[in-house]
Amino acid sequence: MLGIDVGGTGGRAALEPLAAPFGAERVLLGGPPVTIASGGSSALVVTRALVDEARAAVQASRPGSRIVAVAIGATGVASLVTNPAASLAALSSAADGAPVALAIDAVTAHLGALEGEPGAVVAVGTGTIALGTDLHEVWRRVGGWGHLYDDRGSGAWIGIEALKAAIQTHDGVTADASALLSAAESRFGPAPSWPAQLYTRDDRGSVLAGFAADVAGLAALGDPVAARIMASAGTLVAGTLAAALDPALPPRAAGVGGVFAAGGEFTAAFRAEFARLAPDASLVVARATPLDGAVRLARLLAAGEVPAGHPPFLWR
Repeated sequence: MLGIDVGGTGGRAALEPLAAPFGAERVLLGGPPVTIASGGSSALVVTRALVDEARAAVQASRPGSRIVAVAIGATGVASLVTNPAASLAALSSAADGAPVALAIDAVTAHLGALEGEPGAVVAVGTGTIALGTDLHEVWRRVGGWGHLYDDRGSGAWIGIEALKAAIQTHDGVTADASALLSAAESRFGPAPSWPAQLYTRDDRGSVLAGFAADVAGLAALGDPVAARIMASAGTLVAGTLAAALDPALPPRAAGVGGVFAAGGEFTAAFRAEFARLAPDASLVVARATPLDGAVRLARLLAAGEVPAGHPPFLWR
């Protein structure tokens, strides 16, 4: 089975033998991050390359074996890919005719974090998206609209807010973000060069999200502006997750994604705000990663347990 997780910071794939226990004998593959240009998202280009790489890996390591199911969770597939269903036949052909399930990244994040149980999950990486679902009848999406006007609390959002603060200090409007200005200049060069560097990139979201690690590091060292940005991010992510809770679902929720690794002010603010917004909901620890969720979806697909599809969340 082949599970694929495609996001703003890179593509990841996992091959597992159908007969092996979940997570056992796993082979990991990697690909480039998604880019977004005038023609839309490169998510399916990255996906196709990972399918080709996985097929070659199977043929090299297990002669006579083949891929029996492919499951993909991809960022932006519902909003930045024209007619996602049209790609399924080509992906299946690349995998020697294996059945294919293509989902938005929130679906595979949900399958990883809650292992198929109903509830709400927020995935926070380059972007932010939450999904409340039972994977059958209820599908409640919140966020995931991109870093220009959404993705509240995401890595890209943190990077943008930090650069805004740094620019104000550079321009003399404020004097409190000197640490962020220094970190930004170390990463991107002199401030006047930032527009030419960032506005023209097709991977702008992932570049901005990369700066979030510097912001989190400064927050951990006690920088007040960085700490305030991280706390604001946690508060916003909690609001996105709370909005994904559906009254038709159990009040169960989890958060997953790279930004949660920052801990500190982000996690504290996230937990406090979620408790305030959803006092009757249980916030549980995510059990597994979105890549694990993609593998789980592939296992369900191989067992014939994935329905025909639920566009714009899941295509079969």
